[in-house]
Amino acid sequence: MADSKLFDWLCDQLASSTALSAIEARGTVRIALKKGGLSADGATPGQMQVLVKRVLPDELRRRGCDDGQSVCDEISVRLNSAGFSEAAETDSPEQVFARLGSTA
Repeated sequence: MADSKLFDWLCDQLASSTALSAIEARGTVRIALKKGGLSADGATPGQMQVLVKRVLPDELRRRGCDDGQSVCDEISVRLNSAGFSEAAETDSPEQVFARLGSTA
């Protein structure tokens, strides 16, 4: 399974903004994606925004990154201006948040 350019971009941003290695950044993003019910090859920019704002800060805290929230805020701003386009058919924000709030 090939990872998307968006996934690779997010991992690169995370590795360059934290003390995480490239492998640690990729693993952290994969764990966050799994918790959000998303996949590395199919997440849209909108879904990644939710992931960066709602899931990734906690994952960074678990890995000893004290400024995880500010790192994610910066990445979120960069993601908005990175020029990734949404897929034709995407989940609504409500569907994404429902997935993030599920306990299953």
